[in-house]
Amino acid sequence: MNSQRFTIAQRVSDWQALHGRHDLPWQNTTDPYRVWVSEIMLQQTQVSTVIGYFDRFMARFPTVSALAAATQDEVLGLWSGLGYYSRARNLHACAQVVVQVHGGTFPRSAAQLAELQGIGRSTAAAIASLCFGERVAILDANVRRVLSRALGFGGDLAQAAQARALWDAAQALLPQEDSDAPAAFSMQRYTQGVMDLGATLCLPRQPRCGSCPLADICVARAQDRVQDYPLRTRKLQRSAQQLWLLWLQDAHGAVWLDKRPTPGVWAGLYCLPLFDSEAALLAAAARWSQGARPQALPAFVHVLTHKDLHLHPWVLKLYDAPPPDDGDAPQQGQWFSAAAWPALGLPAPVRRLLQAA
Repeated sequence: MNSQRFTIAQRVSDWQALHGRHDLPWQNTTDPYRVWVSEIMLQQTQVSTVIGYFDRFMARFPTVSALAAATQDEVLGLWSGLGYYSRARNLHACAQVVVQVHGGTFPRSAAQLAELQGIGRSTAAAIASLCFGERVAILDANVRRVLSRALGFGGDLAQAAQARALWDAAQALLPQEDSDAPAAFSMQRYTQGVMDLGATLCLPRQPRCGSCPLADICVARAQDRVQDYPLRTRKLQRSAQQLWLLWLQDAHGAVWLDKRPTPGVWAGLYCLPLFDSEAALLAAAARWSQGARPQALPAFVHVLTHKDLHLHPWVLKLYDAPPPDDGDAPQQGQWFSAAAWPALGLPAPVRRLLQAA
């Protein structure tokens, strides 16, 4: 393992220096705040999508203290469209803990970082290794793929024991300090390199093996079984849900939006009132419009990670009708003008619907 560790670590580090990514807005820094925000945004989200969000987020919240002082609505507003909104809620809560408990300074060890809300083991390791040079392994989805293929690790990662075994293997591959490269620099280069490999060459489909620095020692490639790694037998089953959306418009073009409860779909976001059936929507619409029938718009599907949302929007234009006062008005709802709603945290399909008006 020692020679293998040296070979993989050295090859990955050398490749990163020449061919890795160097111009992303969260690179070339040891600021744990910027690295932390980028790592959270990059979870299950492509780099090309994250860049714009990251730049806007940093412009509005340049420090962890600025983020902690913001309201959750402000944070969700900037996150709107990025998806997986629990990430934004955790990010905001974690920033407040860093400020209130740690004096605005991030802990320097992966073990301490992993105790913070929304920071898992791999994210904690990324921050600790990239910012503080700690010799600790990361194992996000990209790195799991790189290492399981390179090592021919065939353990089922759905099993806790096998997942721990891959973590142990990842830790054993880390570079050692030597006289030419201090440990901190070696860890930064290697950590960035193994992430870059997974993101640019060792792709889930159609990996670019011919350009990979590990190609000649990759067990999966030698076996011609690249697509078999990593192995994970337990998969979450997809489900489907039908939802009806009531799009209320007043005479001035304002829209009525609820704030969604937590937990639940789109928790904490502002949304058109949701209903579980067409009948329930029509009954609510009748209370708003004294019996006038709303107009059905084309239904569409919004795809989440493990669920397909079949959305049925209906629009109802109101002119003089006030909100109902019988307790049946959407909870936590209010009117938002055409100038105000774009700044809110909105689910992506709702934002697209309103923007198309």
